[in-house]
Amino acid sequence: MNTTNPDRRRGTLIAFEGLDGAGKSTQIERLQAWLENSGARVHRTEWNSSPLVRDATRIGKQQHLLTPTTFSLIHCTDFADRHDRFIRPLVEDGAVVLADRYVYTAYARDAARGCYRQWLRDLYRYAIEPHLTIYLKISAAEALDRILSQRKGLKYHEAGMDRNFSRDPHDSFRIFQTRIEEEYERLAREFGFVSIDATLSPDGQHTRIRAVVEEHFRIEGKMETEGATFTPPSDFELNLDPDEPDDDEV
Repeated sequence: MNTTNPDRRRGTLIAFEGLDGAGKSTQIERLQAWLENSGARVHRTEWNSSPLVRDATRIGKQQHLLTPTTFSLIHCTDFADRHDRFIRPLVEDGAVVLADRYVYTAYARDAARGCYRQWLRDLYRYAIEPHLTIYLKISAAEALDRILSQRKGLKYHEAGMDRNFSRDPHDSFRIFQTRIEEEYERLAREFGFVSIDATLSPDGQHTRIRAVVEEHFRIEGKMETEGATFTPPSDFELNLDPDEPDDDEV
């Protein structure tokens, strides 16, 4: 990963990672509200949200055309577009960028699908390193319970059905998400994630996340509230349509 010249990184990049169902979106929304109330310029970005490959990704998944390699490459293209046109310019302009999943999602999911870890590192070597990565830690079993309490069934790719782990979606989910969980634990040690117990109440999680972020700004002394010169492209609006699939697990 590219650490980049510190003089060009005036802003702050905070990445959130965790299994499906860990509650990342909820905690990002709460952190964004707190930061904005503190006067920060805050922007959000989500995994698999670039307009550049949106249609191709949807077709590939709906028709089950993607192999682990093409799945990984199409997500890398999505990320590269958002990174170069949205994330990096905003960070260099002094904004706080909250990333709902970052390169570590690819490192974990794609490795769980069978891609080589070093190949994945090389694929994303252009990406700037987050200042903080917050890992909402939850087990695959707890993730499954949460998802099924919110909707009737599992999505094809989130259950890992494309890898033929099991014909039963629930069993396949447990196998696939456990593999992702194991990759996340390895990444947490390698990259120094801040782990948050995602079984705590939403308030309890937010209190811990806010304390971590406050400490970061206390040490780094940077939360720019004015002087913006970069306007992000309008085509990076977040997907807020509940009937439109987001993320990659459709």
